[in-house]
Amino acid sequence: MLDARDARLADRSRDALVEGGLLAERIPAFRPRVAQQSLAMAVADAIDQRATLLAEAGTGTGKTFAYLVPALLSGLKTIVSTGTRALQDQLFHRDLPRVRDALGSGLRSALLKGRANYLCLYRLEQARGEPRLTSREQIHQFQRIVTWAGRTRMGDMAELDGLPEDTPLLPLVTSTVDNCLGNDCPFWSECFLVQARQRAQAADVVVVNHHLLLADLALKQEGFGEILPGAQVFIVDEAHQLPELAAQFFGEGMSARPLVELARDAIAECKHVPGALPVLQVPAHALEEATRSLRAAMDGLPPRGTRYRALYEPSVEDALHALDDALLHLRDALGPLREASPGFDSCHARAQAFITRLRRWNDGSAAAESMFDDEEMPAEVVDAPPADEGVLWYELTPRGFRLQRTPLDVSAPLRAHREASRAAWIFTSATLAVDDRFDHIAERLGIEAPQTLLTPSPFDWPHQALCYLPPKLPQPSAPAYTRAVIDAVMPVLEASGGRAFLLFASHRALRETAAFLRDGSRDCPWPLFVQGEAPRHVLLQRFRESGNGVLLGAASFREGVDVAGGALSVVVIDKLPFAAPDDPVFEARLDAIRRAGGNPFRDEQLPQAVIALKQGVGRLIRTEHDRGVLVLCDPRLLGRSYGGLFLDSLPPMPRTREISTVAAFFASSPDAWPATMATDPPSESQFPNPEFPPP
Repeated sequence: MLDARDARLADRSRDALVEGGLLAERIPAFRPRVAQQSLAMAVADAIDQRATLLAEAGTGTGKTFAYLVPALLSGLKTIVSTGTRALQDQLFHRDLPRVRDALGSGLRSALLKGRANYLCLYRLEQARGEPRLTSREQIHQFQRIVTWAGRTRMGDMAELDGLPEDTPLLPLVTSTVDNCLGNDCPFWSECFLVQARQRAQAADVVVVNHHLLLADLALKQEGFGEILPGAQVFIVDEAHQLPELAAQFFGEGMSARPLVELARDAIAECKHVPGALPVLQVPAHALEEATRSLRAAMDGLPPRGTRYRALYEPSVEDALHALDDALLHLRDALGPLREASPGFDSCHARAQAFITRLRRWNDGSAAAESMFDDEEMPAEVVDAPPADEGVLWYELTPRGFRLQRTPLDVSAPLRAHREASRAAWIFTSATLAVDDRFDHIAERLGIEAPQTLLTPSPFDWPHQALCYLPPKLPQPSAPAYTRAVIDAVMPVLEASGGRAFLLFASHRALRETAAFLRDGSRDCPWPLFVQGEAPRHVLLQRFRESGNGVLLGAASFREGVDVAGGALSVVVIDKLPFAAPDDPVFEARLDAIRRAGGNPFRDEQLPQAVIALKQGVGRLIRTEHDRGVLVLCDPRLLGRSYGGLFLDSLPPMPRTREISTVAAFFASSPDAWPATMATDPPSESQFPNPEFPPP
């Protein structure tokens, strides 16, 4: 018999997860799952071979344990990247310790977040007496931060319970890559971020999020050295998010808030340098004013658009030049003060970097070289950006703006970094495949001939769920479509007693529905929770506590939301989640596919929509005890040839077009529900409906 240390990593991983294995013996409520064991063995083989694995693990597979077990048993330096900070905290504080203790592993672990999550002692000191703290609430919160700063060991802002995520205090007490002083900082030896990076470099397993993973891959090291090149295993959870995030990190942008912060930081530095304030007060104030003026000039623009659309407005072009001038004047005023303090030197470098980014965007070229002189840009450059520079676009927020350059294809840099690492790479998610194939995600990640694994959800979908396709709905483009959706959904809510997510393809439809349900024309006896009226985590908590609430949400509620148990028993999706046609990056990507001879709808729009739909459907059944009804309202599911692709991608639940069947589902006990209903794609004989045109 082989010694356990000599057995294959795949076999050791499976043995830890089977009945009577280490996890079953040492973790209460652990239940062995065949799908979990298969995934663990595939991960182990990829680690052994330093291969790349694409693995879709359906909801309930237990994929976190499935990849942690072989990673810990391998003993190799491992980076685990998750989609959000919340998942990162859950993985590090709950899942990883449980698996490590069950295996008896002595490997060291570390949690590493982006710098905006850590208190900056220098900026905290600079913020004392800050005139922007005007309200009593802000002053109280600032005092809480000061008190906490004296006792915290990690400096993680998440330790401060009750501090709002959007509080204006956070930028005052945390650093950015632009305003960090690096090893010139007087608090360098006490820096919480430096300490966190040091712990990560010394650890065997490091938990990061995708933003931090990509920041390192994009060589945006933030002045603290790399942690990733030493890793032998990379595990990317929620990997379906990676291509879009990578486009942000391999691009370049600038926004209103950092510009205003530069002006204010320059003034804040003056308190330590006599005679500096008279030199900097006017140019700093001019930069703030130029930033506000640009936002005002963009008021008449659509919320998102191309650079060409923005420059079509003469007032916007004038405001961009005024911003350029203001940055130049502040940079020049800071020049003689650079030696006076590290803070002034940092502000000078930031001003120069902003000039570079602004002129690259304004020129329409990422290759512009003459960034630091006062010469005017030739007009012909403005209207002729090189075709291979990605798409130049803007985005407006209520009080700010962002100017961005986004590459259309990030597969090449992702491939280059992956190959240079010579490590095993595991990409996993509940939604990676389209029609049981990984071609779409593999192409976007730059992966050729990967190992693949598709593990369906182990839940008993035929008994636990029902898919209802309401009949006689108009086409989604019809003006009265949203009202028709509400009329179709109300009988479902009456049968379920509320307990529903209504997920909309647009915020406009969401607002319309909220208005319809509140206008008194319909009986809506359930507590109503509307995205945008409270922070997401607050809405979810109130929804859970209500027990019978109805939550109206948009795209952000399709993933990363976990409501187990009876509080959520219905998920309604109003339209197939095709990406917004007015997104400038998406439109440019479609044009590039068209120019290359591809089919934009087949190659990009359809697969993206299938993955998005699968994310929304995944909210319905979270445990083996959950039961629920999925309501898909879009008549194109049956009226268009591509509808079958969406339906084929759903878990194998029975389907119906009869509201009486929905009512019977909720009236019956779980054991009484037949598993013999149709789970194949519906045919016209099953669902006769002459309103649908032929495919």
